[in-house]
Amino acid sequence: MSLSDFACKNAKPKDKPYRLADGDGLYLLVRNNGSKLWQLRYRYLEKENILSFGKYPLVSLLDARGKRDDAKRLLIAGINPSTKRKEEKTAAITEARTTFALVAEEYVTRMEERDAAAATITKTKWLLEDLAGPLAKRPINEITPAEIFQLPQKIEKSGRRETARRLRGVIGSVFRLAIVTLRAEADPTLHLRGALQPPKVNGRAAITMKRSSASS
Repeated sequence: MSLSDFACKNAKPKDKPYRLADGDGLYLLVRNNGSKLWQLRYRYLEKENILSFGKYPLVSLLDARGKRDDAKRLLIAGINPSTKRKEEKTAAITEARTTFALVAEEYVTRMEERDAAAATITKTKWLLEDLAGPLAKRPINEITPAEIFQLPQKIEKSGRRETARRLRGVIGSVFRLAIVTLRAEADPTLHLRGALQPPKVNGRAAITMKRSSASS
């Protein structure tokens, strides 16, 4: 017999934890401290597994049934729901830790390993750590072209067009490293091409020579 929300709400704790079955392996575990937890008991490769869906009433009876059905669909496809959840959690943690600053640091390390000039490395660090500082803690795959554009645009308005161009370029290099290491899907700086003012070119005055006429 399936559970009702009334039965879930009024289930009282006992000396030992007990289960209220809903069907298809789903049950509400009522602990002796009064807390209630949704769990699903299922078999995968002839081994019994238990998957938790969260506490009642934060997770409602309807929500728990939906989660059970999702897990059953994975089983039909030959996927262990517990393994799938662990993979998703690991991916989420990895994505959260894959910030722009971490990839930028790796980019600088690679420059050092290639024996790039010390002055070039120092300039790159300054661009990434100081000028691109607002991006440091952002997950690199969530950074938008608009976020990046604000940084060189601000520098450009101060008259340092060449620095703005270099900043866009080095940020793009960090994103390309993230792409080939599967930590980003695209390089947002590509959308900035043509959006920044070109560096000013200081023209040199033409040198004219007066031809002196020879006296006869």
